[in-house]
Amino acid sequence: MSKKKVIVIGSGFAGLSAASCLAKEGFEVLVLEKNESCGGRARKFQQDGFLFDMGPSWYWMPDVFESYFNHFNKKVSDYYQLERLDPSYTVYFEKNVKEKIPASFEKLCEMFEKYEVGSSLYLKKFLEEAAYKYEVGIQELVYKPSKSIFEFLDIRLLKGILKMHVFSDFASYIRKYFKHPYLLQLLEFPVLFLGAMPADTPALYSLMNYADIALGTWYPMGGMHKIIEGMQKLATELGVQFHFNSPVSNFIFSQNKISGAQVKDVVYEADIIVAAADYHHIEQEILPSQFRTYSKSYWNKRVMAPSSLIFYLGVNKRIEGLTHHSLFFDEDFTLHSQEIYESPKWPTKPLFYLSATSVTDPSVAPEGMENLFILIPVAPDLIDQEETREKYYNMVMDRLESITGQTIKASVILKRSYAHSDFISDYNAFKGNAYGLANILMQTAILKPSIRSKKLTNLFYAGQLTVPGPGVPPSLISGRVVAKEVVASF
Repeated sequence: MSKKKVIVIGSGFAGLSAASCLAKEGFEVLVLEKNESCGGRARKFQQDGFLFDMGPSWYWMPDVFESYFNHFNKKVSDYYQLERLDPSYTVYFEKNVKEKIPASFEKLCEMFEKYEVGSSLYLKKFLEEAAYKYEVGIQELVYKPSKSIFEFLDIRLLKGILKMHVFSDFASYIRKYFKHPYLLQLLEFPVLFLGAMPADTPALYSLMNYADIALGTWYPMGGMHKIIEGMQKLATELGVQFHFNSPVSNFIFSQNKISGAQVKDVVYEADIIVAAADYHHIEQEILPSQFRTYSKSYWNKRVMAPSSLIFYLGVNKRIEGLTHHSLFFDEDFTLHSQEIYESPKWPTKPLFYLSATSVTDPSVAPEGMENLFILIPVAPDLIDQEETREKYYNMVMDRLESITGQTIKASVILKRSYAHSDFISDYNAFKGNAYGLANILMQTAILKPSIRSKKLTNLFYAGQLTVPGPGVPPSLISGRVVAKEVVASF
């Protein structure tokens, strides 16, 4: 009996994960990738001796990656080397107030006590509750395909529903424990990219704080793309085939099933399609209308997580005092959040994030130079013009120079920007989003776009616009979940 043929569209974390899991189960797998290399948003960019991760830069939830490779009787260390960062990151609360967040929990407790006497005891209780949410949420909930409410009628989940704080909001929840604005900002920042104000985000997501504080911030030496390289190598070892520069333009149908995918003038036959590219693009642009599960109005009503304005900078000198990750919260946190989520516009006084991987890894920049990645979270679906990018470049560079007390802009010898129009052209990203759907209550689990087409029995979806949601670990898990569904169906 011949193997079933699977076409996976897209080679980001979800696509690579699905491809390898299906190959392990005996399917013949072909990955069709629009761009010239694997990775999706986690591609790399190299120029003049500088190497940049184009998208994801935080390595959290190391257990998820280890679990993935263990599924194939492999280990993370078979493919890349991890280093735990200490400090985990630096937060600039004001121009003259910064804190290096220690990897040590005891030292973190000392830092909390400095701002709020007695807060270390509350931090321990907060993390105990977050640990439970992480155990149930990441080890159980996110591995469910979310096709039916009955999946969640598990006695352990039902008993723990109140402990999960699904129906409480994150902002109110953390204010039961802490009062100081610096501590609140520190705890709210991990949910900033989930797609809603903390007041609109379920308190369930304090599990992100557990991931941050208890599990730590790590770095794969060589860059985040080393994970992609490892996943691609594993997939190849399992027999997965890759075709690059191969955007799917059309599907071929036979008896209300997809029988193939067309790339330019070539048709590739398939028994099963796993769309790990942008869900909206596949469904609204590639599928004929009679095979679409969702309407245009449905998609326009989805609440999206942020987009980003990113600058990749090569600097011809070292910058004193930088850590690997830095968060610049020296402007109004609430105002910027509102300008992303409530009144979408280009931010008045943006917060921003800076990654200087050259602090940890000498391979990413020429000797004596610095590799800087600056990201401003912004609302999706904004008009993206070059003059706007330049305005914000000057704005954040002026602040960076003022805060660090060093001249930097004059030493920039490599500069590239990336925003909405790039996300659209490179990834067909809906509304130029960078992170997927917002993780609000009404877009959780069964309320997300379905992992399986309701019109075509052999079409499945994976990635950040379906379950379990945005982020690198969830996308990797998404590939595992959809592969399990394919195996169960065929």
